[in-house]
Amino acid sequence: MELNLKKPICFFDLETTGINIATDRIVEISILKVFPNGNKESHTWRVNPEMPIPEEVTAIHGISDEMVTNEPTFKELAKKVSVLIKDCDLGGFNSNRFDIPLLAEELLRADIDFDMKKALSVDVQTIFHKMEKRTLEAAYRFYCNKNLDNAHSAAADTNATYEVLKAQLDTYSDLKNDVTFLSTFSSHKNFADFAGYIGYDANGAEVFSFGKHKGSLVLDVLEKEPGYFGWLLNADFPLFTKKVLTGIKLRKLNTKL
Repeated sequence: MELNLKKPICFFDLETTGINIATDRIVEISILKVFPNGNKESHTWRVNPEMPIPEEVTAIHGISDEMVTNEPTFKELAKKVSVLIKDCDLGGFNSNRFDIPLLAEELLRADIDFDMKKALSVDVQTIFHKMEKRTLEAAYRFYCNKNLDNAHSAAADTNATYEVLKAQLDTYSDLKNDVTFLSTFSSHKNFADFAGYIGYDANGAEVFSFGKHKGSLVLDVLEKEPGYFGWLLNADFPLFTKKVLTGIKLRKLNTKL
């Protein structure tokens, strides 16, 4: 079944130096852009992460320091990536928890704003786990009857993710061929930031979801304990989380003017 799209959707996959959203970097990015008329375009770039790739990580995706030494940095690729995904929805495998947050960090480091307010995200892994609870290789075998021979190659993983989603729509009659539905179905708990440090209460107000102020309104904490805001900005939190916190603080200041 082909996807019923109202606007383009970009399936993408990242190979990285590790799994820490705040500190690790991209070493390969592959994007498969699918248009409402069914046309597709694909781009894959190796990336110099400007930091060593741990041997244990190279053992997983096969990309070593030597292989990316002469490749462009993400900052050099950032504008191309930004233009490619602009005004698109996003899709991936474990993308809501990892790929989208890490991509946001890299774009922000490159001084390019990243905003998902007008975009939907479809996490194929979440759909798979809700329906079958396995890995991408197993999903590809289960839904498409194919072996994912080049697992942890960004291009192979990206194309497999796209094929799996189409096969999922064929397999489950209760899945609607609609990106809004798929985005909602594949989402986890709703957070204001990608990393899950800031959630919402029953009234839709931002609350801290970690630490000593867990469950407390962000606005209340920032007003009663202004030093906490400074600590958050200087601590090792993702840039996007800091951006959200700054936005909340500025919103409060604007209401006082």
